[in-house]
Amino acid sequence: MIAKPGSAGKLAKMMKEMSEMWGGKTKVMLDFVTDFNKIVFEHEVESLADFEKEMDEWKKNASPEMKEKMKGYTDLYQSGKREIYRVVE
Repeated sequence: MIAKPGSAGKLAKMMKEMSEMWGGKTKVMLDFVTDFNKIVFEHEVESLADFEKEMDEWKKNASPEMKEKMKGYTDLYQSGKREIYRVVE
């Protein structure tokens, strides 16, 4: 996602806190040599079915603590997209 100017660090911190609560193999990365204010949230799952299950569970069972931490995060970014890749082994 592309954060609004001045918001990338705050948004990355929010995403990092969320990833720690969510668990699993996750990374939060900030731009170095790419578009300015870019944040990448990487989450690895075994299958698309697992991804769908996690998304459904998160929507249904997000704790009040997580909801409070993520409050207003949509105000911090200009655009975003979701990409899904298959790892070649």
